[in-house]
Amino acid sequence: MKSTVETLDDNRVKLSVEVDEETFDVAVDAAFKRIAKEVRMPGFRPGKAPRRLLEAQFGSAVGREEALREAMPEYYAQAVIEHDVDVVAPPEIEITGGQEDGPVQFDAVVEIRPSVSAAGYDGLRVEIPNPVASAEEIDEQIDNLRRNFAELSVVERAAADEDHVTIDIEATHGDEPVPGLTTTDYDYLLGSGAVVPEIDENLRGVSAGDEVEFSADHPDPEEEEPLQFSITVKEVKEAVLPDLDDEFAKANSEFETVEDLRADMADRMNTMRIQQANMAVQQNTAEALAALVTDEIPESMIENEINARIQDLVQRLQQQGMDVGAYLDAVGQTAETLAAEFREPAEQAVKVDLALRSVADLQGLVPEDDRIDEVIAEMAGPSGQDPDELKARLAEVGQISALRADLAKQAAMEWLTDNVELVDEDGEAIDREALEFSARGAEEDSEEEE
Repeated sequence: MKSTVETLDDNRVKLSVEVDEETFDVAVDAAFKRIAKEVRMPGFRPGKAPRRLLEAQFGSAVGREEALREAMPEYYAQAVIEHDVDVVAPPEIEITGGQEDGPVQFDAVVEIRPSVSAAGYDGLRVEIPNPVASAEEIDEQIDNLRRNFAELSVVERAAADEDHVTIDIEATHGDEPVPGLTTTDYDYLLGSGAVVPEIDENLRGVSAGDEVEFSADHPDPEEEEPLQFSITVKEVKEAVLPDLDDEFAKANSEFETVEDLRADMADRMNTMRIQQANMAVQQNTAEALAALVTDEIPESMIENEINARIQDLVQRLQQQGMDVGAYLDAVGQTAETLAAEFREPAEQAVKVDLALRSVADLQGLVPEDDRIDEVIAEMAGPSGQDPDELKARLAEVGQISALRADLAKQAAMEWLTDNVELVDEDGEAIDREALEFSARGAEEDSEEEE
């Protein structure tokens, strides 16, 4: 088989393929064997009629047509692998010779992955949550702990946020009571936003003995008629927090002093914040990188990504024993609205893919063959496969290029996350050592366990 590749416009190439008559005859022979299984000829069992008799009865064109239909995808795939064509859509194939006899010739025009510009990638500024808790945030967590042990004291004043208000509450929809929203002596934390938002608005400033009536939007958006509330205020109580001293620390924690309690609180908060910040570095860097791509993205790539996401969802639902149709009904969606919902993240994912490839090329991060061999050896190790045999199988199906691209993209993302400017919500620079602390701590914990 011989093939050539020609670059066309609009991110397309044309593969011209010629399959010699001897090679194609193998496919024709296989085609007639399939045909023999489907026809009945006197004196022969199904599938045993010889090719020459089938050709005599049906003509050689039948076998060639069947062979073309079955073998064409394989010939095309071989040409794609031979020329390392990074296809992103099905080809448009035109047979140019060999339908009746002689070598088979065809052209395949196919869309390929484009190169995009990611100008500015080396000066990205990425916002992430500050990995270090502020003194005020630590104080708030300490106060939350104190609130757990607060005593409620009745006050003769108007209610304010964080007060506990004892109320009788009655809610109706139309003329019917609303189950769960009609009760007596309910202890409501003012400002909590529980039940419905309108409760806070109407209870701020009330005193014991007051009665308030108001309407609130029904939680079901399809219900146009609002809920009607009638509330009687019985008591207003304020939470009296215990003093923050060493006695409090001893009684309500494992620590002897407030200083130790505060230090532990800071450590736990920082551990969580560092984890969140590290996750945000990669995610937000990817988003910032995608925003640099202004080139037009092939619709075929976006559709491929949407389909991949839908297929992933389908597989996860099936693993959980759920029917896809039932799931869509439950969430009020159709296949069309689901695809539309996936479109924006799919387009961003494609932009990230293309931009990472661009960064890898510009920074010289595309791995050499030695690195590919190392990775294949690592892949082969757990199962005891021979690395050379695994590499040969990967090459046979054109996966070496995909592996090289994946490694290049990983290296590009690592380069970016190491080189972007990191700032917090206030635009202040982030100390990278604070982010690395999480990884060091995890390694130390692992070593201690061993």
